[in-house]
Amino acid sequence: MSRARQLLALLLLAIFVYITGGLFPAFWRNLRFQRAMETLTQTPGVLTQPAEQIRAQVLARAAEMGLPVEASNVQVEVMPRSVRIAIRYVQPVRLPGYTVKLHFAPGAGR
Repeated sequence: MSRARQLLALLLLAIFVYITGGLFPAFWRNLRFQRAMETLTQTPGVLTQPAEQIRAQVLARAAEMGLPVEASNVQVEVMPRSVRIAIRYVQPVRLPGYTVKLHFAPGAGR
């Protein structure tokens, strides 16, 4: 392999690692948020809470994690034997010269 090809391959690898490193934290936070929502729906007593109270818990957890979730992005459905939470939010990730808008839709139910 020629020296120029090796340098190009290294440059492309460095760019890939840099971009992946910039995007990974957003995906990791979303995964942690998803797990927190699953835990919330499995909590004893959640079925007796009104939807507004569950929504407030979801928003508080999102704020703790630094996620841009607003009340209008959270749908909570409480039924006699189950609860479902659906969330949609957009997480902007700033990279040099470009901002990526990642769309996430975590949810949980029981």
